[in-house]
Amino acid sequence: MGHHGKRSGSCLCGAVKIHIDFDKNDLGACHCNNCLTWSGGPLFELECGTEVVFQGEGHIETFSSSSWAERGFCKKCGSHLFIKDTRSQEYGIPPGLFNDETGLNFNRQIFIDNKPEFYSFSERTQDIDSSFIYDHYPETREE
Repeated sequence: MGHHGKRSGSCLCGAVKIHIDFDKNDLGACHCNNCLTWSGGPLFELECGTEVVFQGEGHIETFSSSSWAERGFCKKCGSHLFIKDTRSQEYGIPPGLFNDETGLNFNRQIFIDNKPEFYSFSERTQDIDSSFIYDHYPETREE
């Protein structure tokens, strides 16, 4: 039974609230250097499209992490709120921010060849390496 896409949640301190109404439950993990450094591990992100509503926007700080993406975090508690593709305006949001995580499908890992050896996941996922990403999305190449 799938989730209907409506999810709400917040950062750790509650200063920023997030609401989505998006009927996609695809969850991925990114092992690129930027995500590993930002998150201290893989970045799990739920594809949320462009229709994301934030309350408490005054508490959101953004950081341009590459030529194509920005990352948002709460200025008050430091919670990672999103990665946003600045070209498509699509958000990837860590699933732990939402009050309800049911129905999510952990189905892909990107930059799998950059994944540290000290962890692995038991779920079967589509494992996408950096050469595929760079061939299909050359703007994502890290400098």
